[in-house]
Amino acid sequence: MIRTSDGREFLATSLQRTVLDCARILPLQHAAVIGDHALRKGASLMKMKALLDEGQEKRGSRRVQLLLDALDGRSESAGETRVRLLLHSFGLRTYTPQVEISTSGGLFRADFADREAKIIIEFDGTGKYTDYRPVEEVLLAERRRENALVEEGWLVLRLQWKHLDRPVELKQRITAMAARSRKMSD
Repeated sequence: MIRTSDGREFLATSLQRTVLDCARILPLQHAAVIGDHALRKGASLMKMKALLDEGQEKRGSRRVQLLLDALDGRSESAGETRVRLLLHSFGLRTYTPQVEISTSGGLFRADFADREAKIIIEFDGTGKYTDYRPVEEVLLAERRRENALVEEGWLVLRLQWKHLDRPVELKQRITAMAARSRKMSD
């Protein structure tokens, strides 16, 4: 029960229950965006699993289990969630979300990184460029960051929303970058 400031009351489900309900009716990528965000907002994966185990609702239980296995609260945006799901669908499980990398220019955090291959995948949504500081300042800082990472031997692949809708092309780009990384390390 939720009570508003003017005294009205509404019935509402818990954050955990809402995620499970969404998993039953939405495609995995949509439910995962909601579930990852819920984890960042404090929802408990253990509570979600317990709700699934204890629940009377069996319809969609397999979909819920698939979602719970796919959730990761480290994703900081819908784009990052979708990138992670695509990487997994490609069988690429070596990319870790939110990896901190030390460089001569400072400590930087990559959206995804394969430390062995020294490949970084960054999802570039518009919010990171427009929401917090002047665009020019953000772009210059991003350029310095990327230069420092490249100087340390990292390859950086930048993705935008349009790339997520072309999974075959995206897989080809990542495969080509991995081949380039192997070639550089030989």
